[in-house]
Amino acid sequence: MGLLTGERGVFLKSMISGLHGNMRDKMESLSFSGDLSSLLSLYNYTYDYSTALPDIAISSAPCRPDSSVLNKYLVVVIYCLVFILSVVGNGLVVLVVTSGHTSRSVTDVYLLNLAVADLLFAFTLPFWAAYRAHEWVFGTVMCKAISVLQEANFYSSILLLACISVDRYLAIVYATRAATEKRHWVKFVCLGIWVFSVLLSLPMLLFREAFTSPNNGTVCYERIGEGDTAKWRVVLRVLPQTFGFALPLLVMLFCYGVTIHTLLQTKNAQKQRAMKVIFAVVLVFLVCWLPYNITLVSDTLMRTRAIAETCERRNRINTALSVTQVLGFAHSCINPIIYAFIGQKFRNSFLKILAQRGLISKDAVARYGRASYASTSGNTSTTL
Repeated sequence: MGLLTGERGVFLKSMISGLHGNMRDKMESLSFSGDLSSLLSLYNYTYDYSTALPDIAISSAPCRPDSSVLNKYLVVVIYCLVFILSVVGNGLVVLVVTSGHTSRSVTDVYLLNLAVADLLFAFTLPFWAAYRAHEWVFGTVMCKAISVLQEANFYSSILLLACISVDRYLAIVYATRAATEKRHWVKFVCLGIWVFSVLLSLPMLLFREAFTSPNNGTVCYERIGEGDTAKWRVVLRVLPQTFGFALPLLVMLFCYGVTIHTLLQTKNAQKQRAMKVIFAVVLVFLVCWLPYNITLVSDTLMRTRAIAETCERRNRINTALSVTQVLGFAHSCINPIIYAFIGQKFRNSFLKILAQRGLISKDAVARYGRASYASTSGNTSTTL
C-alpha cells in the first residue's frame, strides 16, 4: 500500500509537471503570437501606396514612416491648383495654335501635342487628389484608366520634347534639307509617339487594380501575384525609365549641344530668340522631372539591395518621392506660362484672337505687342 502511494505520488507529480509544462508552452506560444502580430502590424504600417510609385514592397525591417512626409491635404490643394492652371493655360495654347489661319510649323505641331498631353495629364489630378485625401473609391476600371492616362502623357511629353530638339537640330544645323523634307511626316511621328507611350504604359493596364490593403483602405496599385514579384517590379520600373526618360534625355542633350554650338557660330538673332522658348521648356521639364527619376533610381537600388536599406534611408527616400512627385505633377501647368512670358509670337497670336472676337481693340494689340499686328508667314511658328 505504501508502494502504491509512492508510485501514485510520482505519477501525480509527473502529471502536474506535464500540465505545468503544457501551460508554459501555451503561454510562450501566445506571447510569440502577440509578438508576431505586433511585428506584422509594423510591417503593414510601412506600406506606401503613393500614386506614382511603381511598386509595393514590405520593408525588410519594421520601420515607422518619418513624420516629415508632406501633409496630404497640402498636396491635395497643390493638385487642385495645378489642375486649374493647367486646364486654363494649355487650353489657351491649343486655342492659339489651332486658330491660326496660316499653316502650322513642325514645332507648332509638336507643341500642340505637348499641350494636349499636359491637358490629359491634368485631368487625372482630381482623382489623385481625392485618393490622397481619403482612399481610392473609383473602382478597378478607373484605376487602370487613370494610371495609363497619367503614364502615357508623361512619356509622350518627354518624347515630344526629344522630337522638338531633333527638329531644332535639323532646322538650324541642316536648314535647307529640313525645310523641304520634314513637314509631311510630322503627324506620323506624333502618332508614333502616342502609340509608343501607350505601350510603355501597358504594365499599368495589366497589373493595376483597386484592392483593400491592411492599414490603408482601398488602394489603386499593382498586383503582380506570387513568385518573383520583386524582380518583375524592378523590370517594370527600369524599362520605362530607360526608354521613356533616359534615352530621350540623351537625344535632347546631344541635339541641343550641337545646336548651341552652331548658333554661337552663326549668331542668328531670330533663331536665338526662338530657341529661348525651347530651352526654357526643356529646362523646366528637367527641373520638374529629373529629381523624381533620380529618386526612383535610388529607391530601385535600395529595394534590389544594391545599396544598404536602413530605416533612415527608407524614410528619406519616401520623403523625397513625395516632394519630387508633387514637383513633377506641377510641370503640366508651367509650359503655357513660359510661352506667355518668353514667346512674343504666342502673346501676339493670343491678343489677335481676342481682338477678332471684339474683346480688345487693335490699338491694344499694337500697344502690348512688340511685333506687328499683321499675320506672320506660313513657315513661322505661332508659339515661338
